[in-house]
Amino acid sequence: MSDSLTPAERRIGASLAAIFGLRMLGLFLIFPVFAPHASELAGGDNLMLVGIALGAYGLTQACLQIVWGMASDRWGRKPVIFAGLLLFAFGSAVAALSTTIEGVIAGRILQGAGAISAAVTALAADLIREEQRTKVMAMIGASIGLVFAGSLVIAPLLYGVAGLSGIFWLTGALALGAMLLLRFAVPNPPPPVPAPPVPLALVLRDAQLARLNFGVFVLHLTQTALWMLVPAALVQEGGLAVARHWQVYLPAVLLSFVVMTPAVIVAEKKGRMKQVFAGAILLLLCALAGLAFAGQGVWSLAFWLTLFFAAFNILEATQPSLISRIAPPQAKGKALGLYNTLQAIGLFVGGSLGGVLLQTLGGGAVYALCAGFCFIWLCLSRQIVVPPRRAI
Repeated sequence: MSDSLTPAERRIGASLAAIFGLRMLGLFLIFPVFAPHASELAGGDNLMLVGIALGAYGLTQACLQIVWGMASDRWGRKPVIFAGLLLFAFGSAVAALSTTIEGVIAGRILQGAGAISAAVTALAADLIREEQRTKVMAMIGASIGLVFAGSLVIAPLLYGVAGLSGIFWLTGALALGAMLLLRFAVPNPPPPVPAPPVPLALVLRDAQLARLNFGVFVLHLTQTALWMLVPAALVQEGGLAVARHWQVYLPAVLLSFVVMTPAVIVAEKKGRMKQVFAGAILLLLCALAGLAFAGQGVWSLAFWLTLFFAAFNILEATQPSLISRIAPPQAKGKALGLYNTLQAIGLFVGGSLGGVLLQTLGGGAVYALCAGFCFIWLCLSRQIVVPPRRAI
């Protein structure tokens, strides 16, 4: 048996990563521009509500991720993914038509209700040979980091042309595009082979998986909370209008890929996954400290953002790979559902708690929250045991 992906598997993996990425791009596009724009909405002067709007989709994702995953087990992966993408498109339309912060929150809640992450990763597991799933899971995980980085570059440009409502309309169109990709580029999975159910408690008790679940919670909490601060810092300290923020994001993102690519190669090819993983968490912690304490001119912000993007992309690419290698083979679906649930909870907590802290205690408290969680994560990462690859 070949130790590489077949052409069909590469096409399936790329298509599923693109579907995942298109949907996540729709969620991430408002991150760089929403906080500065929110004051133009009725009620948008309430920073707590602004934070809730950023993280609201994470709440419904957290509540429904496992439900949608179970529905995909019963009614099929592709019908459930279609339904989730359609619901996401409807939420985008609600947000686009809203003139109040509460209306945007409602739209974001509906966007998040299309919680298809577990169904997409389960579909990948259905269609890809077991010994090749790690590669495809890494492709899907990397798509999150790539589209997040890309959204930071293109969102300010789109905002300058179409405004916030235009960005929301575009997110709905991206969801419809993902539906077409699912229909024409991804084959139907084979019927499931009957197998005894694996109790969720078994997954919950796995200490290795729990560390990774905590990690994705922290990573996305930090991601959402940080974007309560960065756009304002670029405006106030860097002297850049929102429509020009891409001038910082684009070089930072491109340079971060220069750091990320060899790190991922070393992790996968050289068997240094644990070292690269812990190093990326440390890099994330350093980036937070730099953003909090270094001079806040535009060059300083660009430098520390580059390190943040590099760490974020490495962690997004490696964590799903670790989940797929550590989880019991019969419990991969539940493990991925739980992982995506914790990711969504992190997004919601980062936005809502970040908004509360920013309004009551200031930006320093937000940085302290993120850094404290990252330090705990770094300590826990020392206890992760990376299993050897299966013989093929």
